[in-house]
Amino acid sequence: MRMGAQAGHPADPSAPAAHLPVLFTQVVDGLRVVADGRYLDGTFGRGGHARGVLQRLGPGGRLLLMDKDPEAIAEAERSFGGDPRVAIRRGSFATLGAWEQARDLDGVLFDLGVSSPQLDVAERGFSFGKDGPLDMRMDPDSGESAAQWLARADEAEIAEVLWRYGEEKQSRRIARAIVARRAVKPLTRTAELAELVAGVVPRGKDRSHPATRSFQAIRIHINRELADLEAGLDAALAALRPGGRLAVISFHSLEDRIVKQFIARHAKAPPANRRLPQQEAFVPMLAAIGGAIRADEAEVAANPRARSAVLRVAEKLPVAEVAP
Repeated sequence: MRMGAQAGHPADPSAPAAHLPVLFTQVVDGLRVVADGRYLDGTFGRGGHARGVLQRLGPGGRLLLMDKDPEAIAEAERSFGGDPRVAIRRGSFATLGAWEQARDLDGVLFDLGVSSPQLDVAERGFSFGKDGPLDMRMDPDSGESAAQWLARADEAEIAEVLWRYGEEKQSRRIARAIVARRAVKPLTRTAELAELVAGVVPRGKDRSHPATRSFQAIRIHINRELADLEAGLDAALAALRPGGRLAVISFHSLEDRIVKQFIARHAKAPPANRRLPQQEAFVPMLAAIGGAIRADEAEVAANPRARSAVLRVAEKLPVAEVAP
């Protein structure tokens, strides 16, 4: 569950939650949950969407839960560990293909980006609004932290990451300032980085914090979010049975573009090119179910973090429809 905070849920999955996760109804309906189906939530978070799926499953249903955040997995174990319909695995959804149970699925959900608990806890280092260690790892037990990367990356690499993943127009100036600052004292706190960026980038007309794009870019880089998304989409398509549904919620244009292009690539034949050798007949594997789905005004008013959420749903085509 990304960007729609829930906390302190009872273990009973049918109990009402204080706040629904982003696009809750649209996700559960989009997955077309059936009582005896098999579903995978690749981004458990705090379990908002998972609870909705489980409520619709009967005794013969199956729900697989994944997350690379150990705190999310601990919550999954507390809330669902005693349910025989549920299996839990710690890891990135990019690796779901290695999970033997993740086969012939009726639905797969990816809820991308940083979750509300991660964002709201200063110690995780995701927020420029809360001072904490400059970490940003969704899995704090693997890879290097944001502080470690900023301490070793050269100016050109930092600028490239800020531009590619944050579309930060002042990327070179920020990178130069970071390298100059670390020569005196390494950046180790989120407040230090936020203050440095604010001193370089003027506040925009939308009044957003000057460090917003930089924090987003560094987080995406540290967690390999876009590379994992591409791998996860391929793995999900392979794991779905014909007729199974893929539902992906993204929160910025880079993610949504990857999802949109993935669905289109597997749904439509590429344009013919007479200069290239004749290609094999295209076999569509997916069908888009509608277009981009966004939160309505009421949901955005109740949860401002839903404003940028985009849901896309696709269905794996039955074999009869893809036979040449």
